[in-house]
Amino acid sequence: MSTTPAIEIAGLAKSYGRRRALSEVDLRVRPGEVFALLGPNGAGKTTTLRVLVDLVRPSAGRAWLLGMDAHLDSVAIRERLGYLPSGFAVYPEMTGRRVLELCAELRDHHDLGTAHDLARRLELDLDRPWGELSRGNRQKLGLAQAFLHDPDVVLLDEPSAGFDPLAQRVLHDWLRAYAARGGAVLLSSHALSEVERTADRVGVLLDGRLEMCGTVADLTGAALREVQFTFATPVPTAVFANLPGVREAVGAGTSVRCRFTGPVGALLRVAADHDPVTVTGGEPDLGDAFVDYVEGHRNRAR
Repeated sequence: MSTTPAIEIAGLAKSYGRRRALSEVDLRVRPGEVFALLGPNGAGKTTTLRVLVDLVRPSAGRAWLLGMDAHLDSVAIRERLGYLPSGFAVYPEMTGRRVLELCAELRDHHDLGTAHDLARRLELDLDRPWGELSRGNRQKLGLAQAFLHDPDVVLLDEPSAGFDPLAQRVLHDWLRAYAARGGAVLLSSHALSEVERTADRVGVLLDGRLEMCGTVADLTGAALREVQFTFATPVPTAVFANLPGVREAVGAGTSVRCRFTGPVGALLRVAADHDPVTVTGGEPDLGDAFVDYVEGHRNRAR
């Protein structure tokens, strides 16, 4: 597998007048990797993808795909690039089959085997016109056209929007198999459970800046964890609130709920001194970790 990054971004910035959409973004995606961009609405995810496909010109910085300049070599790049944009749409009377045939003609790539295979797995009826398709089925058609020509890199903007759990599982398996063959995926998504299963690494974009980049475990490992104790009689929350790593201790009757970072041992030792009746807790998932990270960033910015 090539050591050249499939996608490389250096110092990328984009402003629309006084509004900053991206600021000094640096990112690398390797061949065989699924990378997910996370962030609130307006964080810069779609702008990043549009710069990579040369639909938007950056105000500063550069981007490369497969070792080629995203702007100067955009025509050559598109031969090896698949793209599902936000709001993918075609004429309402066109069937899915005709859409794929037209895309194949435009690309001079007449083998529709891959696109038809993905459509079949996603249970997409290619003979129905676009105007009759649900939101999820329109996304399925958009995905089929993105993979039609067996690209080396795919950029996917909210690929599972409107998907049911069965379609999400098919997409997960498809992307993991594609990456295993050496393909590179850069996607944006708000479906964090899907990202947690699928992505090798994630990046968190906030206000146009890539604030965090690492594995899912890196992000969840830094998140607040939660444990709840129930006692026979009420216990003052202060005995927990002052422990290292405890961010919050809330009492309700004979229960105390603590949110904390780091090891749980100190909490368990203090709780043991008060004879707990029950102890419940769990590890944070990616959704919990993302919300904690965004809220923490906003609190620090105030």
